Amino acid sequence: MSKKGVLLVNLGTPDGPSTPEVRRYLREFLMDARVIDINPIARNLLVKGIIVPNRGPKSAKLYQAIWHPETGSPLLHYSLLQQQLLQQRLGDEYMVELAMRYQNPSIELALGKLQDALVSEIQVIPMFPQYASASTGSVYEKVMRLVKDWPTPPNISFINSFHDNEGMIATFAANAEKYKPETYDHILFSFHGLPQRHLINSDHTHRYCLKSADCCQTLNDTNKFCYSAQSHHTARLIADKLNIPKEKYTICFQSRLGNDPWVQPYTSQVVAKLAMEGKKRLLVFCPAFVADCLETVYEVTEEYGAEFKALGGEHVQLVESLNDSPIWIEALAGLVKS
Repeated sequence: MSKKGVLLVNLGTPDGPSTPEVRRYLREFLMDARVIDINPIARNLLVKGIIVPNRGPKSAKLYQAIWHPETGSPLLHYSLLQQQLLQQRLGDEYMVELAMRYQNPSIELALGKLQDALVSEIQVIPMFPQYASASTGSVYEKVMRLVKDWPTPPNISFINSFHDNEGMIATFAANAEKYKPETYDHILFSFHGLPQRHLINSDHTHRYCLKSADCCQTLNDTNKFCYSAQSHHTARLIADKLNIPKEKYTICFQSRLGNDPWVQPYTSQVVAKLAMEGKKRLLVFCPAFVADCLETVYEVTEEYGAEFKALGGEHVQLVESLNDSPIWIEALAGLVKS
């Protein structure tokens, strides 16, 4: 009896922390038309002529700060653990492969392994809890582009999002409990940022997105595919799980690029505002990431931590991501079997 294939796909990481390796990663990532959705000629000039040459050496230094000599980047380390633990949990009936949307292990290589194993079906799980065209949508496009020429492709299915998955919510809550959230002055739910135009493009009615200040506050039929609305929903579920009152937490978005307006409020501005209000201790969740990475380990802990202290704050504590939590692995298995 043939096995069922499972393909876990995360964003990606450089093969190493050197400037050439980081530049190669950034080129592939930022040249994706779903990531920087502008005229192809302008994108090519912007990415290869400005962003990568200037950002490469700076990003390399950041990767060097979090790079482990044996396990490499945290993202790859925890992603491999998730693959291995999920394989153990699912057993011989399944074949679980890991891929990165950008760089290695590649989607092409992982799909090739599943094809060679003659799996009866392939379930693709983009490892992004909230749907966005620039992440989940890009994985869809890449997978379908690769399998469209297979002579006999098996059944292929995708997990669109899992922003309200009970196991994911429970894992973040359990990771936070050891820090005693009630002892912090304020709590942040910091999600990866997106340009506002990406939200607008996801509104098929063209009448709802950003038409009011609270359009993302409640998930409904109109905004159910909106990255920001799903992010707000994830944050509320974690807050409810931990009995955190609404006035004690803020939902915000990090990692901006360029001058166009991105989803707001920006995490850096929220951190500064809280420091100037006299807050001393912040607890930060990053529920857009299933594995700790540069954006969590360095951006939150180091960059925002330094900004907060420079303005009078005392401590910024990151709540670890899902990583290799047994609760999360069980939730992943549930996603596969559902």
